[in-house]
Amino acid sequence: MATSSNRPTGPTDQFTPSPLNQLLYGHIHSAAVRAVAEHRIADQLADGPRTAERLAADSGLHAGTLRRVLRLLAMHGLFTQDEQGAFGLTEAGQALRTDVRGSQRTAALLLTDEMFRRAADGIPDAVRTGKTSFEAAYQVSFFDHLAVSPEQRDLFDSGMASMSGRTDDLIVESYPFPAAGTVVDVGGGRGGFLHTVLRRQPALTGILFDLPDTVSDHLLDTEEVKGRWSVHGGDFFSAVPQGGDLYLLKRILHDWSDEECLRILAAIRGAVTPGTRLLVVDSVLPDNGEPHPAVELDIVMMMLVTGRERTAKEFEELFSRSGFRLNRVLPTPSLPSILEAEAV
Repeated sequence: MATSSNRPTGPTDQFTPSPLNQLLYGHIHSAAVRAVAEHRIADQLADGPRTAERLAADSGLHAGTLRRVLRLLAMHGLFTQDEQGAFGLTEAGQALRTDVRGSQRTAALLLTDEMFRRAADGIPDAVRTGKTSFEAAYQVSFFDHLAVSPEQRDLFDSGMASMSGRTDDLIVESYPFPAAGTVVDVGGGRGGFLHTVLRRQPALTGILFDLPDTVSDHLLDTEEVKGRWSVHGGDFFSAVPQGGDLYLLKRILHDWSDEECLRILAAIRGAVTPGTRLLVVDSVLPDNGEPHPAVELDIVMMMLVTGRERTAKEFEELFSRSGFRLNRVLPTPSLPSILEAEAV
């Protein structure tokens, strides 16, 4: 006879995992996301729900295993599962499709890539040494690794473009960009953010500045911004293009230590005149230690690079030490805020 302590559980039983248990399963969740992203399962569900058997047959996968992975991700809001066992996409799961605006598929592949996993495995040692866990795993800095690993550099560039593309419009809508003049996007990657700025301000011109290998694969060659941009390759630690009316640093300073940030800001200050505005687009942590989504991003910075997420006061100190004055901090509907500074 079964007792209350050992009876079989049924669908009416309620169990809420502890916060610790949810954290301990985190690596399993991210591996499951990688599996469906790698095999493009979301693309197969674009026209409606399908069973695991149908999905597996179309993809050359194992139906039973795929069903179990999809069931897990359905529990976490990426898929639905009906009474007939067919799986469909939720609004959140749509972002894993390759053919939608703001697709996050390459971002998912980047954040679950081996270089991120190995760096995460080294966090216990990083806590002991204070050094980046990526460098401990690979014996080279993150950006030096990308420089000699073309495949992973391409994944990084496309993954970052994927993450940025989803928020670029929200950020641009949050700031009164000038109607005319020249915008210089320093460290602008492939130019997705600059493209959004130029598309919204038809009289603006823009300069995309980043490493030569990065800007060689830029996204600016479209009819919408035709004839209003130029591309320059170089090192923002040394010098940046002169003559801009507004300079941009989107998701750059959080990659670097204070000393390295001062070098970047000094290069920009050397290219501008007093009164020229600088927009830094980065997460801004609360000064009082309140929970903030960028705290997770700060751990990624700790894993990979010398940088970190900062408070408004910490940004203000960087500006004042490099010849800029912080004017204001503007929140956006996305994770980063806009810090407007001015050359003095």
